[in-house]
Amino acid sequence: MVTQAYAQEAAAPAEEHVEAPAADAHAAPAAHADPTADTHATTEAGGHGESGVFPPFDPATFPSQLLWLAITFGALYLLMSKVALPRIGGILENRKAIIDADLAAADASRQKTDAAIAAYEAALAAAKAKAQGIASETRDAIQADLAAKRSAVEADLTAKVTAAEARISATKAEALTHVDEIATETAQTVVTQLVGDVSADSVRAAVAKAKE
Repeated sequence: MVTQAYAQEAAAPAEEHVEAPAADAHAAPAAHADPTADTHATTEAGGHGESGVFPPFDPATFPSQLLWLAITFGALYLLMSKVALPRIGGILENRKAIIDADLAAADASRQKTDAAIAAYEAALAAAKAKAQGIASETRDAIQADLAAKRSAVEADLTAKVTAAEARISATKAEALTHVDEIATETAQTVVTQLVGDVSADSVRAAVAKAKE
């Protein structure tokens, strides 16, 4: 738009500059004689052709400016809608897909970690229970073995005590059976030394009477 306005303004001085030599053909030698005459004439012609308003603010150029604005806006809209926005949308979708995939992988890893922790805790609990069961079985087995050994020892001691008591009773009974004989012999010996010879039957009878 600005280029077109400048082109229109530059065309008017050029036409005036072309028509001036045609109207005054006899003045050519004078113009050639003074080189600065053409420059002054062109400057004066250009100064008379300018409107003195900045081209974008010139009401005469508003239609062309609006036309070029519409064309530029339409071109930019088509460029953005057909090229830029699809690329940006594709980049955003790709990034969203990558983020979703990373989140899914992180969630899967978290689930695997939770499952591993749960399995570890279950295995630990099972190991503890198994260890407690083994310890309880071992303790019961040891207690049963000790009880059996104690019972065997007690039975052996009881048998030995019973046998000892039986031997003591037998020895006592046997000793008691010989007491009368020993007492009779002792009494016979004492009486014989005191009185003289005495029959064994009388001494035995005396001893039996003394026991009663």
